[in-house]
Amino acid sequence: MAASTEPEGLRQTLGEVADRVARYRGSSIGEQNTKVSLIMPVLRGLGWDVEDLDEVRLEYRRKPADKPVDYALMLQREPALFLEAKGLGENLEDRRWASQVISYAAVAGVEWVVLTNGDDYRVYNAHAPVPVEEKLFRSVRISGDADDAEEALRLLSKEEVRRKSLGELWRAHSIDSRVGRAVGGLFAPEPDPWLVRRLGRDLEGITHGDVRAALGRARISLDFPAAEPAPPTEGPSVPPAPRSDPPKPRQGSVRAGPASYDVTVADLVQEGLIRPGTTLRKVYLGQEVLARVEPDGQIRFGERAYRSLSTAAGAARVSVKGPPPDGRRYYQTNGWTFWEYQGDDGNWRELKTLRERLLGMRSSSAASEA
Repeated sequence: MAASTEPEGLRQTLGEVADRVARYRGSSIGEQNTKVSLIMPVLRGLGWDVEDLDEVRLEYRRKPADKPVDYALMLQREPALFLEAKGLGENLEDRRWASQVISYAAVAGVEWVVLTNGDDYRVYNAHAPVPVEEKLFRSVRISGDADDAEEALRLLSKEEVRRKSLGELWRAHSIDSRVGRAVGGLFAPEPDPWLVRRLGRDLEGITHGDVRAALGRARISLDFPAAEPAPPTEGPSVPPAPRSDPPKPRQGSVRAGPASYDVTVADLVQEGLIRPGTTLRKVYLGQEVLARVEPDGQIRFGERAYRSLSTAAGAARVSVKGPPPDGRRYYQTNGWTFWEYQGDDGNWRELKTLRERLLGMRSSSAASEA
């Protein structure tokens, strides 16, 4: 029977694997022992029944003449995701490893592949029409930040693979990347003439030369909060009632990933599910960080109010462990699962429970009106 994918179960599994990684690192345990001791427990924790050949195939070949891939995770007896294993300590930076498993997937028509040495996990979109390095979607280390590891690896769970969450998130990731590059191109290697003219026209008393010099000094960075898969729906979906005009966004709305969520902190405030001034908290790496819900739905952490729940969470993590090593201002973080609120019973719960409650209220209302 498949292992539970409840947060506590996966979290415990990843903690146990992290302990083994620390114990075996440097021991050259080899690929087979890495599979048994480090990889198989994670697959079980993600809800895959590793003893059921309809769910997990080892040494999978689409045709007898094909080279095998270590694991094929199956849905309806068809491969949905490939996982290639290397021994603990193997350097996954070696381009040939990723190229190898991506080529396996291309032949078999499988979009998503994972390369792992039992500690590092790298998730690639094999079908993306970009160089191998740009096919990399997520990279995480079990022995690193526990929240990062759980958030990233949960996307490989049987439930999320069935819902094709990776494809949804890849689209958001691709759009963010393209927008980021386009915006960056307005400033480098030189300020775009259109931008200089536009700002020069709007800023009284400042010449185009002044604008160009200021933009040359500027250091512009964009922060895109991490998207998360859409929440599962229960029962038959009910289409929303048609509207003559598109809904107007409310000031202070804080979206949590793809548009399919359609829930913001401002919505929670408006519906009375959370009150302005409510304290949010997180015990992160043994340190408690606190934030506050503002009346307009923004999240105040420290001296700043953030329109994005996830950006506020990323800033909180920076306050504890310093900035990300890759030059970003904040860590990509799912704010709905990072922040907790205190319920009437005194227990602290993830903020996503209020989002799910509101989605349930909307679903019930739509069903009653249908």
